[in-house]
Amino acid sequence: MKKWHEFFNFVLNGIVAAIVHFFVLIINIEILHFKSAGLANFIAAIFGLSVSFFGNRYFVFRKHDEHLVRQAIKFLILYILVACFHGLALYIWTDMYTLKYLYGFFLFFFIAVFFSYFGNKLMVFKT
Repeated sequence: MKKWHEFFNFVLNGIVAAIVHFFVLIINIEILHFKSAGLANFIAAIFGLSVSFFGNRYFVFRKHDEHLVRQAIKFLILYILVACFHGLALYIWTDMYTLKYLYGFFLFFFIAVFFSYFGNKLMVFKT
């Protein structure tokens, strides 16, 4: 039962991080009048990833005895690898096999969630 509770908290933390990412993006574009949506999104992503990291550290896995910077570096490496997996998988799915991109996006998104969960659990926070 603890495993499902932890996974539920992981998903909840991801939703909160995505909401923060989205609202910072909106603030950057609509209120701060960023000229570049790409730059606005990049900055918003930093906020979202920060919320995700601290949420995982203190709420989901409750593992904060390791040095913060060391955990943060492992977290960033994991998320870079997950992003590369998602991008490469969608490239193969859509560009090479000409399958519908939305199906591939959601399929690989859910696979990436599981990679992220187990990567955080086993590599970053080691619970």
